[in-house]
Amino acid sequence: MLLLLVVLCALVFDYINGFHDTANAIATVVSTRVLSPRKAIIMAACLNFVGALFSTQVAITIASGLLDTARFQMADIHQPAALAAKLQHPADPVSRYLAIQLSPITHGLLREYTAGGEPSQELQAAMVEDLNHALTLTELYSAERFAGIALKPKIEAKARNSSRLKPEELTNTNRALLEKAYPHELDSNQQAFQVVILAGILGAIVWNLITWKYGIPSSSSHALIGGLCGAAIIHGGLPSVLWHGIVHKVLIPLVGSPAMGFILGFLLMGVIFKTLAQVHPGRVSASFRYLQIISAATMAFTHGLNDAQKSMGIITMALVSARMIPEPVVPTWVVLSCAVAMALGTSVGGWRIIKTMGHKIIRLEPVHGFAAETSSAIVLFVTSHFGMPVSTTHVISGSIFGVGASKRLSAVRWGVAQSMVMAWVLTLPAAGLVAALSYELLMLVGLGR
Repeated sequence: MLLLLVVLCALVFDYINGFHDTANAIATVVSTRVLSPRKAIIMAACLNFVGALFSTQVAITIASGLLDTARFQMADIHQPAALAAKLQHPADPVSRYLAIQLSPITHGLLREYTAGGEPSQELQAAMVEDLNHALTLTELYSAERFAGIALKPKIEAKARNSSRLKPEELTNTNRALLEKAYPHELDSNQQAFQVVILAGILGAIVWNLITWKYGIPSSSSHALIGGLCGAAIIHGGLPSVLWHGIVHKVLIPLVGSPAMGFILGFLLMGVIFKTLAQVHPGRVSASFRYLQIISAATMAFTHGLNDAQKSMGIITMALVSARMIPEPVVPTWVVLSCAVAMALGTSVGGWRIIKTMGHKIIRLEPVHGFAAETSSAIVLFVTSHFGMPVSTTHVISGSIFGVGASKRLSAVRWGVAQSMVMAWVLTLPAAGLVAALSYELLMLVGLGR
C-alpha cells in the first residue's frame, strides 16, 4: 500500500514538473510570438513524451547514486532479541562469520545481554552499525556459508563476483544476502525507507507549488533532490546520503550547467551577430522565426529526456527498496507512465513562469530565442548522457542571460537574475526542510511501521 502511494505521488510530482517547467521549453518561442501558446504547449507536450522514452541514465543516478538505500536502521530489526541471541551464541555459518566481525563494543554489550530479554537501545544501535559494516564486506558471501539459504540467481551471481561490484551494488547485494540469512529478524521491505522517499517527493511537490504560484523559476530537479536528502538525513543521519554522488552528480552540475548555458548562449549569439552583421534585421528575424521552432522542439525533447527521468528514478528506487526488483533498472511501465504524466502536466502549462522567463530577463527576438534554446538543448543532451540530473530551469536561464549579455551587459535585467539565483540557492534546503517535516508527520501517523 505504501509503495503504491509512493508511485502515485511520484507521478503527481512528474505531472507538476510538467506544468511547472513547461516554460523552460516554450517561454522564448511564445514570447517572440513565433508560436501561439496553445501550439507551443502541444508541441512541448508531445516532445516531452518522446524525449522521456530515450534514456534512463539520469533515472539510474536518482535510483542508486544519491541515497544509501541499503543502509540498516534500528527500525529494520524486527526481532532484536532473536538477532542478539544468534550473534551471542552463533550456531549457523553466517552468524559465526558476523560474530567475528562484531566491534568490541558490541561484543561487550552481548556479554552483558541476558538471552530472551529485550536488548538495550545501545545494543540495538551497535548491532545496526555492525550490520552496516557487513554491507561493505566483499567476503560476506561464500558458497559454503550460504549453502542452505535459497538465493535468487541474480543475487548469487553478483555475490560470487562481489570484488568487482561498485560500492552501491555491493551494499545492495549484501543487504539481500543478510535478509535471506535472517528472514525473521530483518525487514526485507524497508517500510521506513519508503516513507523517506514519500516525504522527499512531498517536499519537492510543496516547494514546486509555492514557486509556481509566485512565478519563480526554481528547479523541480533540485527540489526533488533536496527533499530526498532532507528526509534521508532525518531518517538515518548524514551517512544515509551518498555525498560523493551528491557532489559529483548534483552540486557540480548545479553550478556548471547554467554556466555552460551562459557561455554557449554568449558564444552562439556572438557568432550569429558576426555572421549576419550585414544582413537586414527584418530578414534575420523572418529566417529565425522558422529556426526557432526547431530549436524550441529540440529543447522540449531534451527537457523530457532529462526531467521525466527524475520520477522514473524515484519509482525505481522505491521498487528496489521494496524488493520488487533486484537492481536499479527502470521497468518499461515506469518509463511509459512517467512520460505520460509529464506530457499531461506540460499540456496544462505554466503561464506565470513563462512571463518571467520570456519577458522579464531580456527582451527577446526570434534570433535570441534560437540561440538560447539551442545552447540549452546541447547542455541538457550532454548531461542526460552522463546521467546528471540537472535543472532545465537553470540551464535555459543561464542561456538567456548569456544571449542577453552578448549584446550588452545592460540588456539583462540583473535584478531579476538576482531573485532567481536566490530562489535556486533556497531550493535545496527549503525542499529538504519540508521533506524532513513530512517524514516526521508520516512516521507519527504510523506509515513507517
